[in-house]
Amino acid sequence: MHRMLVSAAHKSSGKTTISVGLCAAFRARGLAVQPFKKGPDYIDPLWLSQASGHACRNLDLYLMRADEIEDIFERHGAGMDVSLVEGNKGLYDGLALDGSNSNAALAKLLGLPVVLVIDARGMTRGIAPLILGYQAFDRDIRIAGVILNQLGGSRHESKLRAVVEHYTDVPVLGAVHHDPGLFVQERHLGLIPGNEVAQSSAMIDAMGQRMASQVDLERLLEVTKVDALETAALGTDPKMGSVPNVAAPTPVRIAIARDRAFGFYYADDLDALEAAGATLVPFDTLADASLPEVDGLYIGGGFPEMFAPQLAANAALREALRHALAAGLPAYAECGGLMYLSRTLSVAGHAYPMVGAIPGDVVMHERPVGRGYVHLCERMGHPWPRPRLPAQEIRAHEFHYSSLDNLPADAQFAFEVKRGHGIDGRHDGILVNNLLASYTHLRTIGSCYWATRFVAFVRQHRQHQTGALQETLGALQ
Repeated sequence: MHRMLVSAAHKSSGKTTISVGLCAAFRARGLAVQPFKKGPDYIDPLWLSQASGHACRNLDLYLMRADEIEDIFERHGAGMDVSLVEGNKGLYDGLALDGSNSNAALAKLLGLPVVLVIDARGMTRGIAPLILGYQAFDRDIRIAGVILNQLGGSRHESKLRAVVEHYTDVPVLGAVHHDPGLFVQERHLGLIPGNEVAQSSAMIDAMGQRMASQVDLERLLEVTKVDALETAALGTDPKMGSVPNVAAPTPVRIAIARDRAFGFYYADDLDALEAAGATLVPFDTLADASLPEVDGLYIGGGFPEMFAPQLAANAALREALRHALAAGLPAYAECGGLMYLSRTLSVAGHAYPMVGAIPGDVVMHERPVGRGYVHLCERMGHPWPRPRLPAQEIRAHEFHYSSLDNLPADAQFAFEVKRGHGIDGRHDGILVNNLLASYTHLRTIGSCYWATRFVAFVRQHRQHQTGALQETLGALQ
């Protein structure tokens, strides 16, 4: 078994390309690879999932308890040959001054050796003090090796290897030369999601081949090897602490938007929905003319602004959704889903008609409106049932360049925002009929077990409808 945290000296060092390439290279060798991503990220996990063939799991020191992180890591890493965690930002970067939510803190919590990616453009002898400083800053962190990235050629590589070997005891595990062909274009949230890139499979194959040829995979596996007995002692039984036990739940069908416009879903949330008794029925907002027969609706985040003309052109589906939501279909929408369910979506001054279930208009801006972690308090009007008491303060995250404007004065909301922006700086989670739509992205962790509650809400509504129908039929007999 091999475990590693792929981190970097600073942001935008190329660690995502290298992490994706390593997953692909290991998989091509017949190894089972479980990827993880630190922080509240949707885009990198799409690439990591496709490269490894296993759903990437997010580990977030700000949103999750330490035991939840350990549980997810052990449970999904069990039986895998390689567990690879891609960090975010730099190794020691984080919100807390003491580094308690940094990549280094995650490495210590999980006992992971660190593979440090260094963007070495323009560097020669200066790379030595950088590596030595990263070693000295926290002696509890084991830097198992470095991968030099964005090198200018073989001469540049040989100079850097000589410097690192002479001044440090850190092995050079790889030297990746600059290649514009491996560059994945970026957007305001980071890399363009893999579900939007038609040639993503070919790009991932190319990344894997590049890592196989320019990274010493054998040595990398050697320095990240973990004793199987040691990992067995940690335990791998799923605790499922964030999902209350439900004995043989009555199944419900929930439509979920899965296409190029909407793809931001946490694998653990999807697991929790299914564990609570939901059958997830995918549909395509760009191609499908009708909504499948379902009991509920879930539309996550994505980039609807990039597909506004296509979404607007699919009038049949927009009308079907509007009628279903007006008739009381239970629904939950996050960020991109909120934008799609609004009245209009304005991009570069052009307003495109959307579903119209939310009495407001979405406008795209050049700068972020809400960005980062949020703290929410649930209001009394929140419609979902509470099998157990939810958190007094819910931690989650948001990242949106749009605002929801022209809402009626009597709009109802499910949450008060204590930190962050939400819809209007004070509220989030607009309520319309049985729809709850927010800019906040929730995670089913700790006492924020939203997935279980939403499924219970869908089931409750269906049972109410069934009871009302039986009552009507009884009166007619």
